[in-house]
Amino acid sequence: MDIKLEYDRSKADLTGMIHDLEHAFSRVLRKRNQGYLGFMELINHQEDLERVKEKAGWIRDRFENFVLIGIGGSNLGGLALQEALNGKYYNEKPKSVRKGPRFYMLDNPDPESVGDLLDMLEPEHTVFNVISKSGGTAETMSNFMIVYDWLSKSLPKKAVAERIIATTDRANSILLDISREKGFDTFYIPSNVGGRFSVLSPVGLLSASTCGIDIDGLLRGAAAMSDRCSNFYPEDNPALMDAAVHYAMMKTGRNISVMMPYADRLKYMSDWYAQLWAESLGKKKDNDEKTVNTGQTPVKALGTIDQHSQVQLYAEGPDDKIITFLRVERFRREMAIPGQFSNYDNLSVLAGRGLSELMNAEQSATSDALSEFGRPVLTVVFPEINEETVGQFIYMQELKTAYCGELLNINAFNQPGVELGKVLTRKYMMETDEKGNSEK
Repeated sequence: MDIKLEYDRSKADLTGMIHDLEHAFSRVLRKRNQGYLGFMELINHQEDLERVKEKAGWIRDRFENFVLIGIGGSNLGGLALQEALNGKYYNEKPKSVRKGPRFYMLDNPDPESVGDLLDMLEPEHTVFNVISKSGGTAETMSNFMIVYDWLSKSLPKKAVAERIIATTDRANSILLDISREKGFDTFYIPSNVGGRFSVLSPVGLLSASTCGIDIDGLLRGAAAMSDRCSNFYPEDNPALMDAAVHYAMMKTGRNISVMMPYADRLKYMSDWYAQLWAESLGKKKDNDEKTVNTGQTPVKALGTIDQHSQVQLYAEGPDDKIITFLRVERFRREMAIPGQFSNYDNLSVLAGRGLSELMNAEQSATSDALSEFGRPVLTVVFPEINEETVGQFIYMQELKTAYCGELLNINAFNQPGVELGKVLTRKYMMETDEKGNSEK
């Protein structure tokens, strides 16, 4: 059961790109063989995988709430997995129906949101997974310190340590030092796996397994996509074809990439993709140190909702976008539309049909309409949403990003622009502290 990529070949002229695509394919393969692309190896061997599953079972047996503390690559993948495979109302389901504890997230250091969540929780029934590769992420570590203090006011030291699980780098991490000092159970992010490529590591797998998601299925799906992408020919390699079409569109001035799922469960896949695509491709310098200021801005949309807010712009606004639809052939359940008002002309066509039919009809109509306006569109078709198809999609987008980085001749695995913001944040916090001390 494979996902597939559909696109209008008349809108993407790949003539003359074969050499560039072969070069990109070869460069990615060479970097993988040299050990630089750790995300490609997560599908084959993870030394902590069995321990992740054991810890997840331990948590399920003891706690009612699981809170992930992280931001960016440390939380977007986990959130996308939860929404896709457990659904948007997972927490509201009765305990007898849920496959694990309720799932919450502390990401933004918004004092109202953090306080509101802690007000809802009971320390003895809650476990926290704090994720930061460096252990120095200001937002994550601030939330962690608040949580540690909150737990410490109610529980003895041993109980506090049992309720905090760290996921971090194995060698160079403040969080690792704290974990060893306090006795937290710890999982490790491979050194050659960046945050935005880490969802199929313990970063995403611990919370997924804890909440009943089949993480072996996720990895099987990713491995299946890896096998499909072992062939150079773009027609047989969906990640390379996806990268090629996006690269071709960038060359024609279409510097916005819209991802528009037509399924609520895939909504946060767009959020995850937005970070992956933006942070990987948005670069000032290329690999030859030439100033290029390249990249393609990702935009998140959700069908059918954003037909009523964004599609007018896509159709008749600037021709600067490529739109990728995510379509689901078989939803997990169907809801029939009753026919009690079918005497009204505009409602008669709906009577007796399923909501999934309406969703897919609207997706097809939107795609065809945009094509009529001359806008380039792609569609990733999910036969259904399950662990294997989600694993395929994640790996496809990660590999597509690596290929596109090579096509653009940039380093898709660093983020120097983000680092400057971190340095300035620390500077401003120190200045604020000094001002406060001087006023005292």
